[in-house]
Amino acid sequence: MKKRRITSLAAVGAAAALVLAGCAGGEDDAPVDVADDVQLEGSSTFDAIQERGSIVIGVKEDQPGLGYLDAATGERSGFDVDIARWMAAELGFEEDQIEYSAIPSANREQELVNGNIDMYVGTYSITDDRKEQIDFAGPYAITGQGLLVGADNDSIQSDSDLSADVTVCSATGSTPIQNIRENYDAEPVEYDTYSQCIAQLEDGSVDAVTTDELILLGYAAQSPDTLQIVGEPFSEELYGIGIPQGDDAFRDFLNDALENGGDTWTEIWDNNLGATGIEGEQPAVDRY
Repeated sequence: MKKRRITSLAAVGAAAALVLAGCAGGEDDAPVDVADDVQLEGSSTFDAIQERGSIVIGVKEDQPGLGYLDAATGERSGFDVDIARWMAAELGFEEDQIEYSAIPSANREQELVNGNIDMYVGTYSITDDRKEQIDFAGPYAITGQGLLVGADNDSIQSDSDLSADVTVCSATGSTPIQNIRENYDAEPVEYDTYSQCIAQLEDGSVDAVTTDELILLGYAAQSPDTLQIVGEPFSEELYGIGIPQGDDAFRDFLNDALENGGDTWTEIWDNNLGATGIEGEQPAVDRY
């Protein structure tokens, strides 16, 4: 099986945009039909991708540094997006053969179950409940639940301050909002996207936004004069690549790519999240 390389081309905001280039194709490095270049037997997901001639990947597009779509340029950037590009390349697909689909958190499992997407790469925490409907490759990143508040808020310093008179916003269907609902007295507020929560925080409609700290870092970096992260992470979240349930061959292929691509993983982390000051460390693949 031929490996693909990724090349950093340019920064989009704080993150570098990565594009995929085939490694082979003759002496002039001409493009090859890479979809036929990968041998992956026993995977119904890959068979469907090959027949279609493109791969459909669910992503986020409102999370700076992780999964972001620049409306002005149409450029996608972020750590998760580049992980998706890397996996697509390993499967034999170039950038122009990737179809991205922005899906709200609450709809991710159903989109995979319905066969509308081939994989989902977008701050997708691996949980036992989700594994009842889908499977995961990975994990490819570890983070923890954090809190984002206004820069002038001195009453919320950690999750211990989430009392009954505090409103906390997060995405519908996310593990952070479930954690708030089940384990804290604060009033949960839900929207389809985190950017909607950010808007509610900035106009004073909610007191805090909670989700994985890596996501919050991107928003805080965009608005350092008005937003701040407080306290320490109060959960552990393992990000995985969501795939259709029961396709063990597909999952094993992606896990092999992650496991054997440490240098690529580090390059993607450094290009997208290195400026946050958090040192990235690739987690071990879980062969459940």
